[in-house]
Amino acid sequence: MANFIDRRLNAKGKSTVNRQRFIDRYKHQIKKSVSNAVTRRSVTDIDKGEKISIPTRDITEPTFHQGKGGIRERVHPGNDQFSRGDQIERPPQGGGNGSGQGEASDSGEGQDEFVFQISKDEYLELLFEDLELPNLQKNRLNKLVEYQIYRAGFTNDGVPANINIVRSLRSSQARRIAMTSGRKRALAELVEQLEGLENTAGSEAERILALREQISVLQKRIDKVPFIDTFDLKFNNFAKREIPTSQAVMFCLMDVSGSMDQATKDMAKRFYILLYLFLTRTYKNLEVVYIRHHTQAKEVDEQEFFYSQETGGTIVSSALKLMHEIQQKRYPADEWNIYAAQASDGDNWADDSPGCKAILADKILPLVRYFSYIEITNRAHQTLWREYEALQQTYENMAVQHIRQVEDIYPVFRELFKKQAV
Repeated sequence: MANFIDRRLNAKGKSTVNRQRFIDRYKHQIKKSVSNAVTRRSVTDIDKGEKISIPTRDITEPTFHQGKGGIRERVHPGNDQFSRGDQIERPPQGGGNGSGQGEASDSGEGQDEFVFQISKDEYLELLFEDLELPNLQKNRLNKLVEYQIYRAGFTNDGVPANINIVRSLRSSQARRIAMTSGRKRALAELVEQLEGLENTAGSEAERILALREQISVLQKRIDKVPFIDTFDLKFNNFAKREIPTSQAVMFCLMDVSGSMDQATKDMAKRFYILLYLFLTRTYKNLEVVYIRHHTQAKEVDEQEFFYSQETGGTIVSSALKLMHEIQQKRYPADEWNIYAAQASDGDNWADDSPGCKAILADKILPLVRYFSYIEITNRAHQTLWREYEALQQTYENMAVQHIRQVEDIYPVFRELFKKQAV
């Protein structure tokens, strides 16, 4: 059996392969820490790397051991107490002195959690894994670009997991043939001469000894040629390819009325920052339209959307009307995949909520691929929630979720944009 040893030097990312293998192995624990980190961070730091801690009990190696009881045969070196056939008394429950290391003990001893740092790219990759825009269809293939991994031949550099065994062995065989073919021909000639001298009476003994010495030296030189060398290793090469899929636009509607206190606005911003990072990282050239509203709605840029201090009363229908106007002017439904995400505390004029339902049902939901509404409140739901919930029962492209505290943001976000089964 051949052993492949990678002796190539890593100029920078030292132990990159082992690091990636570690992340894959403990992905469940790491993703749990990443989701917890989202809720702890400030709005401005939500896209940075993260220091991850994993309890030591979660990274221990699995072991095989015998169960309790039964008849066993063992050899105890240095035994001076028992004879063959003696029965050993079973130890009391919980009385073992194993080598396990707990996180804490009554004697004041324990072990810290395992802590390591992940980069920004690793953090975002884990954060948005298995998420996608729902119901994306190919309307006009000239704008939105997705990336697809495809096989791009072979390369001399790569990670051990991508070694191509057949190509590597083929290269190894070609190298050994090239390096030993001349020597093997010379060896065959010397062996033939030696056999001729040994079968001929009166041959010179010195000549025979010299041929044997030459054959031995040549055989050793042939044997020194390694079966496989680092130059032989061939790796499967993978590359990213841009695939034009469609045009898409995301409308972000946020309530900034007086009923939205600072904590509620902060949670809404966290949700939209997650959405923005997800869209810009996953989809190229996707357009985003930002709309803030109180009694009046206004299209704003990214900076004003996240950091403006404007406030006022609440008329939710103003944002829906403005969204429909912008969509009609700039984003025809037959050419664009239209998405919308709305965040509010649910407070609205009672007579305006039925109007919101009518605008959604008549003008927006028939045109959009997906409309998600999140309500951020600890109060009882009001008329807006009930109207939207009724729409959710009728339209499959309508999703309604409730956020009570910061810890709910990431689970709700994943629920809204989880990858759909094909």
